[in-house]
Amino acid sequence: MEIDGIISAIVIGIVIGVLGRLVVPGRQRIGILWTILVGIVAALIGSAIAAALGVADTKGVDWVEWLIQIGLAAVGVIALDRAKARR
Repeated sequence: MEIDGIISAIVIGIVIGVLGRLVVPGRQRIGILWTILVGIVAALIGSAIAAALGVADTKGVDWVEWLIQIGLAAVGVIALDRAKARR
């Protein structure tokens, strides 16, 4: 992976993480760095899932891929929030 790919993964991860956090109702007890990390992981895994389903490269905006990534980020935010609440 080249430097521009890493930078774009971080930027997309920030956006995906924030959107995933906004989807989850209520207050989350995780910080912004965890949100960004969850977003980056969700973006990478979501891209792989979208590619496996054949919806990663479409004409225009890849809405299905974005929905998969945001859904994964929301699940990640919920999981981290619940893990932090148990401590």
